[in-house]
Amino acid sequence: MLRFYIKGLFRDRSRSLMPVIVVAIGVTLVVLMQCWVTGVLGDMIVFNARFTTGHVKVMSRAYSENTDQQPNDLALLGTGEILQILSSENPGMDWVERIQFGGLVDAPDENGETRSQGPGGGMAVDLLSPGSGEAERLNLEKSLVRGRLIRSPEEIILSDQFATKLEVEPGDPVTLISTTMYGAMSITNFTVCGTLNFGAAALDRGGMIADISSIRMALDMQDATGEILGYLPGGEYDDLQASSISASFNETYSDPEDEFSPLMFSLREQGSMTMILDLVDYFRSIIIGVFLVAMAIVLWNSGLLGGLRRYGEMGLRIAMGEEKGHIYRSLITESVFIGLAGSFVGTAFGLFFASLLTRGIDFGGMMQSSSMIMQGVMKARITPEAYYIGFIPGIFATALGTALAGIGIFKRKTAQLFKELQA
Repeated sequence: MLRFYIKGLFRDRSRSLMPVIVVAIGVTLVVLMQCWVTGVLGDMIVFNARFTTGHVKVMSRAYSENTDQQPNDLALLGTGEILQILSSENPGMDWVERIQFGGLVDAPDENGETRSQGPGGGMAVDLLSPGSGEAERLNLEKSLVRGRLIRSPEEIILSDQFATKLEVEPGDPVTLISTTMYGAMSITNFTVCGTLNFGAAALDRGGMIADISSIRMALDMQDATGEILGYLPGGEYDDLQASSISASFNETYSDPEDEFSPLMFSLREQGSMTMILDLVDYFRSIIIGVFLVAMAIVLWNSGLLGGLRRYGEMGLRIAMGEEKGHIYRSLITESVFIGLAGSFVGTAFGLFFASLLTRGIDFGGMMQSSSMIMQGVMKARITPEAYYIGFIPGIFATALGTALAGIGIFKRKTAQLFKELQA
C-alpha cells in the first residue's frame, strides 16, 4: 500500500510538487536560522566566558555588587589560599586570576613630554608563568596585528585601534597613570610590545593586556585579585555542573555578614548571560513553532486547492464503498511522504547555506558604539541538531495542513455522489 502511495505521488506531480517545494523552503529557513542563532549566541557565550565571566567566577561580595565599576579596592585578599581550595575541591578545572584595571595612558615624545594620551581599560592576566594557558584561551597570538606577545613584566599590549589613536608603535614607551587598591596614585612605565584586534568594539576602543605580576606591583595588589575565573574540564559550559560547584562553594566559604568573603557565580548568574542562555534554549522552540504554524496554514490552503482538484476522485472512491476514514488516513499518509521529501531537500539546502555562513559576516563596523562585549564577526554553526530539526516542522506541518483540509471528506453526501459523477 505504501508503494502505491509513493508511486501516486511520483506519477501525479501536480499534487506533490508544490507542497514539497513549500516544505523545502520552510525547512531550509528553519535549518538556516537554527545554525545561525546557535552559532551567534554560542560564540557570544564562549567569547564572554573567555574574557569576562569564566564558567564560574569568584569575587568578594562587595566587588560583585559593584562589578560594573571594577572596584579593585574591594578585591579578594588571600587569593593564594583560595586558589588552593578551589584546585583541591575541583580537580581538572582551570583557575585563573584576572585584574581589571583602568587609567590614563600617556605616550611621551623624544623629550619625555606628553605627546598624546587617552583613557584606557585593561585586563591583567598570567602570561609569564610556565604552563599558563591564558594566551591560548584569549587567542592573543592570532589576534596580534603588530609586534609580539608579552615576554617580560615591563611590556604591555594595546589594542591596535587604541595604539593608532595614541600614535605609538611596538617598542615605544607608554605610562599608565592609575590608582592602587588603597587609593594612592600609581605611575608605571611600560613598553608597547605589540598591538592586537580583540574583535569586540567595546574592547578595541581602549583595551590593554598586561601581565598580572606587573599590574599587581603597579596597583599594590600582592596576594589579591579582582576576580578568579574557573573553566570546566573540556572547555564546554555545563550549566548544571557550574551551578552545583558555585552552590557548594558558597555554602561552605561565603559569609553573608562579611563583605570581603568570596562569592562564586556561575556563568548564567552574571550580567545578561541568563538572557543569552535562555535565548539559546528557547529560540529553537520558537523557530520550530513559528514555521510549524506558518507552513501548516500554507499547506492547509494547498490541501484545499488539491482537494478541489481531486473532488471527483474522492467522490468516486466513496461511491465505490471506500470508507471515508480510510480515504482521510491515506491522504495523511501521502502528506507524511511529502513532508519527508520536502524535509530532505530543505535540510540539504539549509546545511549548504549554513556552511557558507560558517565563514562569518563582519558586523564590526555596525558595533563601534556598542558597550557590550561581543564578537564583531558572527558565524553560523552546524550542530548535529541541524541534521534533523527541520523534519519536525516539515512532517508535522504537512500532516496538520492535510488533516485540516481533509475534513471536507466527511461532509460529502453519498446520496449526491452519483449526481455529481454524472455531472
